Amino acid sequence: MEFTEEIVTDFESTVSEVIELYQHRIQWLLQDSRKVFGVIKGTKVGLLVDVSHLSYGPRLLDFQKNLLCLIDEQLCYKKQLYCLSFSTEISPLWESPKTINVHVLREVRQWIEELEPGRGCNLLKALRHVLPMKELNSLVLIVGSCPDQSFEILCDYTQQCTLGRKVQIHTVIYDCSNPASLTVLKNLAEAVRGCYHCYSSKGENFDSSDFHLLLQESQKAKDLLKSIKQTFQRRVGDLLGSERADVSTAFANTEPSSFFPKPPKHKGPLVIQTPGILGKTSADWLKTYGLKAKKLDLYQVLAPNAFSPVEDFVPILKKTVSSTLHEAMMMQFEWYDGTIKNIHVDLPVLYNYQKLLAKMVRIYEKRVDWLSVASRRIWGSVYERRVVILVDISVTNSTYISHIQHSLRLLLEEQMSDKDSFNIIAFGSDIVPWQQELLPSQPENLEKAWRWVLSLECKGSRNVLSALRRAVEVEFKDKDKHKSQGLYLLTTGIPDQETHTISAYVAEACRGFDLQLHVCLFSVTKGTDSSGIIPARYANPTETASAFKEIVQAANGRFHWFGEAGIFESDDISSIISEMEKAKNYSQKCAFLVESLKQRSVKQSVKPLTPEGHSNVLMRNEERKKQKVPSPKPTAVLKDVKDNHGAERNTPVRVVAWRPPSARAGIPPAQTVKEWPQTENKGKHKPRKQAELSVSVFYTEEGRNVGTIYQRYPKAMHIRKSVCSVTLPKEEEICSSKEWLTKYSIKKLKLELSRLMFDCTHQKKTVECLHKKVSAKYCSIFPSREINGVVKHLQFHPKELKSYTEQLGNVLQRYVQRVQWLLSGSRRLFGTILEANVCVLVDTSGSMGPYLPSVTKELTSLIWEQLRKNEVRFNLLRFADNTESWKEYLVEAADESCHDAVQWVSTCHAHGSSCILAALQALSFQGVEALYLLTDGKPDTSCSLILKEIERLIKKQDIKIHTICFSCADRGAVEFLKKLASQTGGRFHCSSAGEDGQSAAHRILTEGLDDEDNPVFPYFEGDDLKKLTQEVAKARSFLKQAKSWRLLLEKWNTNQKDDSGFQESVQD
Repeated sequence: MEFTEEIVTDFESTVSEVIELYQHRIQWLLQDSRKVFGVIKGTKVGLLVDVSHLSYGPRLLDFQKNLLCLIDEQLCYKKQLYCLSFSTEISPLWESPKTINVHVLREVRQWIEELEPGRGCNLLKALRHVLPMKELNSLVLIVGSCPDQSFEILCDYTQQCTLGRKVQIHTVIYDCSNPASLTVLKNLAEAVRGCYHCYSSKGENFDSSDFHLLLQESQKAKDLLKSIKQTFQRRVGDLLGSERADVSTAFANTEPSSFFPKPPKHKGPLVIQTPGILGKTSADWLKTYGLKAKKLDLYQVLAPNAFSPVEDFVPILKKTVSSTLHEAMMMQFEWYDGTIKNIHVDLPVLYNYQKLLAKMVRIYEKRVDWLSVASRRIWGSVYERRVVILVDISVTNSTYISHIQHSLRLLLEEQMSDKDSFNIIAFGSDIVPWQQELLPSQPENLEKAWRWVLSLECKGSRNVLSALRRAVEVEFKDKDKHKSQGLYLLTTGIPDQETHTISAYVAEACRGFDLQLHVCLFSVTKGTDSSGIIPARYANPTETASAFKEIVQAANGRFHWFGEAGIFESDDISSIISEMEKAKNYSQKCAFLVESLKQRSVKQSVKPLTPEGHSNVLMRNEERKKQKVPSPKPTAVLKDVKDNHGAERNTPVRVVAWRPPSARAGIPPAQTVKEWPQTENKGKHKPRKQAELSVSVFYTEEGRNVGTIYQRYPKAMHIRKSVCSVTLPKEEEICSSKEWLTKYSIKKLKLELSRLMFDCTHQKKTVECLHKKVSAKYCSIFPSREINGVVKHLQFHPKELKSYTEQLGNVLQRYVQRVQWLLSGSRRLFGTILEANVCVLVDTSGSMGPYLPSVTKELTSLIWEQLRKNEVRFNLLRFADNTESWKEYLVEAADESCHDAVQWVSTCHAHGSSCILAALQALSFQGVEALYLLTDGKPDTSCSLILKEIERLIKKQDIKIHTICFSCADRGAVEFLKKLASQTGGRFHCSSAGEDGQSAAHRILTEGLDDEDNPVFPYFEGDDLKKLTQEVAKARSFLKQAKSWRLLLEKWNTNQKDDSGFQESVQD
């Protein structure tokens, strides 16, 4: 390297100015309040003052004086301030931070002057009061005694509260001689990446993080300046070219500016060390200490609380839609396979996980530091048992022969003493081995090898292939008989041979054997020696590194690239850094989850499924618009009646005039009586149709007197029951199937097929003259069918039956949708939670072992899908030999309590027997309306005894017991649970046949009801599904019968038209 005297002088001047700047900064920090409290950072400061160390007298006055100085010099320039004093108890000045103004500063000064000594140093209580204040971005802890809590407790709580926030923690140890206090607060500041400051009025134990950084930099600058003065001898001249070698050697002796320090006794004997740590590659080391090996992979941690989005096909929309419940209650997170999962964010788990990640990162940093010092920064970690070292002594390395020798010395001293055998091969144009075969790694052999290394001279080119062939074919000729063999190549440039040639050779040599080739590339600045000799091949450092990477990859080895400036690239270090980046990425994702959860409102506006005061009503009647029922479609009969009725009303009634035979001609003829006037209808209802009125006028026998006879002939009324237009609500109602069918059953909707028929039966009467029974004349007009043992005439029109089938089809589709809803989510197992205060009893006996994972998943779904969504107060209780409740009382279904409940459920494990009676007797929660009992079989005690005991208990407290059977194989258990539910007014549920029911419902909704018999629902044991599927079967039978009648009527009408046409043709 060439430097002019001017460059060296300018550099020395710059370093001197930097040192002077550091000195001025240190002097500034030692003045006024900065000497006592350090430099306070942040704009919104929380001041926490410990008064436990104070005593009345000069000490208190000095402390108050220093605090007033801090206020006047630093805190008065901040934006907001919050003050709190603490000892055993806390004493805040205000409830919240105040914007700094004249009045606030006056209050602070008065507060400082009124400080009084206390006892105890409850720092944790003060932190718990201040850290939740989101407005503050800086906390100043002024402590004069050892805190009551340990460092671990304070550190854990502070890290948890500051997670995801930028809060500067500044700890001040004020005039405290207790070393424990200094240790706790200093470590606390370092753990949360804050600052610390230790002040003593006596000038002892002074320490500060700001001082420490400045002193470190100042010392580095002084060492650099000293090394420059020792190295460069000032003399007149433009260039110092003659001292280039001296400059290089001087920089090599400078610490830490030179990467290769040359010890004073370079040619002295070896100081052999025994490795204290077993050498491993980073890849092997990560198999034990990697994140995945430690089960700290983020996806491993989140997997128990990760749920895939629920998707299902909605026939009405004709597309697949996703459930929005989990999106509202959980956080969405991209999984490693690219899919989106719904994550239940457990803050304590994530907090502990991030602490473990930070701990692992510190371990990885220590590993990187370990790999970056001593011989490992040159050779990496040499872990094989049989080692051959290939050293490049080509002529281009003449300038760096001392560096190469020193590198070999470090390797022999630090990493070779525990090997089985070794050898060293130097190569240039020729191959020069130390020994003809591998020798044991004994101290005397290591010393002999070092003496041989000192005698090496650089000459020739860089014949790497010949050196490799020598090592493989001689030293490792029996490579198939040994394990753990390694070749370490130390070189400075590109080989003489082509890269693909060497790669092919080493790949063939190492394939199938425990033999690896590792390359240590020393990057130099020149490509020729002092004589100007050019090597056989030349490449820049980047091209050289790429070539050796290819060779190493073929040999399944490691690549290590270093130079005077340090390590450029290392496979060992890259693996560790990659793991650190992975940990950092996981930590950022955790912080994102935590921040997203914090931003989400604690109180989510969950719209209740039912209005207040109407727990079992889908919508308020007053909010439901009244729909006008459309008039029935007019049939031919109705049309005739309407037309005839209109004609009768519009045509005046003519009276048939009658005259006696003795009447004279002078008697005037009878006049037509005009139509009777009709009163105007002002009522709300239509008047009944008036019967036909006939008036007859006649002459009496007495003279010309006229008599009148009024006759009323009532016309028969045709009463047809029209098909009602039915509209069922689309949203599901939170109620049992029994309550739901009281409003929406076929009978309630007036869609029973028999109701729409006329009471017209097929009758036969005896005719005396024929001496036999004959049918009425109208029997041939209508088709007949036997209904419930009675032959009736079908007086329908096909259009009426078509309207009926359409309405019934819509109702049937709505029934199936209700069945599908009952079979989805947690309702499949638990049914619909109807009450507002419930307790879930879970059987965790030994027989529940196979079902417990499914039960845990279903309980998690129940908590979020029904209890949280409907804001149900709840509690959980598990029972086996003993009973254990989650809480001692009913809990509101808030997010925090639901997270806690899910975590509690995950701790369930199967053991013991089923003590149902003990679980029911142990219930003493106030306000419980219903119990949901989940079990898989009969209890251990007598069933009749339990039923009698329950009958006695419900007399004291009216509680419904809904029973859930996880397996319906035991008929005795099923019957017992049915009786238990029926006795208390509850419902029985069973989880069997759920998948078959879902499949049948899906087929009905997608394929339609073209086939009236298929698909059919399986037999359900549970009350809700059983009642609803029975109604479905009833509706399907009506639908099938209506369709057959419609076909019959259409065929009948076609035959009637054919017969009438034939008769007309005969008459013609």
